[in-house]
Amino acid sequence: MADPMKIRAQMQGDTADIRVLMSHPMETGQRKDPQGKVVPAHHIQSITATVAGKLVLDGQIGAAVSRNPVFGFKVKGVKAGDKVVITWVDNKGDKRTDEATIG
Repeated sequence: MADPMKIRAQMQGDTADIRVLMSHPMETGQRKDPQGKVVPAHHIQSITATVAGKLVLDGQIGAAVSRNPVFGFKVKGVKAGDKVVITWVDNKGDKRTDEATIG
């Protein structure tokens, strides 16, 4: 299982600024190890985010994203104290869900 995500969610006026650091190797399946063997593909495929129980982000990404990706987005119509829940699923079926509170 991957390390917990680091989620920062802060209000800026009437908008929440949310940034997420995801710990993941994000292997493309094209790199070779020191012995010359291809490192198997292992990357995040989908990301979802909910705020206060409402879906605010549903995205698909691929192998071209760097290791330990950082994603940021802004959400209007939320308030301090609302819960942010981020979930990712990778191409091997691994899944990670973490949450934070908007400050």
